[in-house]
This record gives sequence, structure tokens and C-alpha cells, in this order.
Amino acid sequence: MGEVSRQARKAADGAEDASDSKPFIIAARAGYIAAGLLHILIGVIALGVARGGSGSADQNGAMASLAGTPGGGILLWVCFIGCAALALFLLSEVLFPPKRLNSKDKITYRLKNGGKAVVYAAIGVAFAQYAMGGGGGGSSTQSTSAALMANPVGAALLLATGVGILAVGGYFVYSGVTQKFEENLSGKPSGSAGKAVTILGTVGYVAKGIALGVLGILLVIATVRNNPEESTGLDGALKSLQEQPFGVWILGAVALGLIAYGVFMIVRSRYQRM
Repeated sequence: MGEVSRQARKAADGAEDASDSKPFIIAARAGYIAAGLLHILIGVIALGVARGGSGSADQNGAMASLAGTPGGGILLWVCFIGCAALALFLLSEVLFPPKRLNSKDKITYRLKNGGKAVVYAAIGVAFAQYAMGGGGGGSSTQSTSAALMANPVGAALLLATGVGILAVGGYFVYSGVTQKFEENLSGKPSGSAGKAVTILGTVGYVAKGIALGVLGILLVIATVRNNPEESTGLDGALKSLQEQPFGVWILGAVALGLIAYGVFMIVRSRYQRM
């Protein structure tokens, strides 16, 4: 039993050392670049829609756009590797949280990084699907919502998801306004370069928070009304902004904010504390 315990501890130490290796950290940082590129493309598509164009201003639209560019297939695979590495790194943070944290803080730390790991893993899978010539279906969100709304448990899950997305959106706005996101940065440059990073983060976090907030609200409304057609994903959430007073300007501002968030994520890959 003692030998088994020693071997398990040795394996755990090896896994922790691997997650801290320089090549692995570099690959994980590439995950932030991939996420940044995704947000820039979504913002560009949304900006085009605000100017009267067409397109799907969501993850599917961004990846389809990327796949259609010269060398897009290679870039999709690179983005997949980055997201997969970042997901694994975040998983390692769940398994091996900083020893300086107390028991309560470790639980919060693990939950936070676990959630991020799931998000980046899902993004990585989507990149791989597009790299292999596949992609997401345009009506998948509505069909999934319709299936869940067909029973009380599914409807309750959708409602909870909508409220959760709304809460995350609120946290993004809070993090942007208070500049809380800077707690995760290390070695940020001083002077005008540092101010530019702060501005990008502030604008980007608020814009993403607004987009997520609208998405959460629409999902809650669709569930309460039992109308899956109103559950349209991020693309529908952004385009719904056009229906508001000065909607074109609001959508344009949010689109520019998402582009700013994407640029910030690319910069973040350099200064993220890991």
C-alpha cells in the first residue's frame, strides 16, 4: 500500500512538473491568442452587420470565416493545439492549486479554473471540427432548446443556464469597470503601453459582458415563453441590439468592444500570470 502511494505521489509530481514546463506554458499561452482571434472575427462580423451587411456573428461564423482564408486550415489546427494546451493547463490548476491558498480559497480556485478548462476544451473541439471540414449547424441552438423545453427538468436547466450566463456577463462588466482583470496580469509595461492594455481590457470586458448579458436575457425569455425560436445564440443576441433605439450604433459599439477584447486576449497571452 505504501509503494502504491509513493508511485501515485511520484506520478502526480511528474504531472505537475510537466504542466510547469516552458514548452507547455508557451502552447497554453497560444490558447489565449486563439480565443482573441475568435473574438476579433466575431466583432468584425458584427460590425459588418451593423453597417448593413450579413453574416453569423458567433463562434460558428468566425470559424467558418477563418476556414475560408488561405492557410486557414493550418491556423485552425494551431488554434486547436493552443486551446487544448490551455484547457490542460487549467485542469492542472484544478488538480494542483497554489499551496499558499487556504481550503476555502482552493475550492473557489478549482471551480473557477475548472469552468475555464471546460470552455477552452469546447472551443478547441470546435476548432478541430472546422479544421477537419466540419462545423456547427445553424439551427443547433434552437433545436437543443426545443428539446429541453419539452420537459420541466430541461426547462429548469435552460432557465438556470440563462441566469448563469447573465451572471457571468455581469461579472465581465464588473471586472472591466473595476479593472479587476489586471490581477491576473504580470509584468505589464508601464507608461502609455500599459495604459493601452488597461483600456483594451476595460472596453473589451464591458463589451463582452453586455453581449453575454443579452444572450442570457434572451435565453431566459425564450424559456419562460416556451419559445425556442427566441433562443438564437450569440448571433441572435447581438443582432437583437439593432431592434433597440439607436440599435445600429449600440451594435457597432459592442462589435468594436469585442474586437478590443480580442486584441486584449492576444496581449494577455504575453502577460497572463501562469
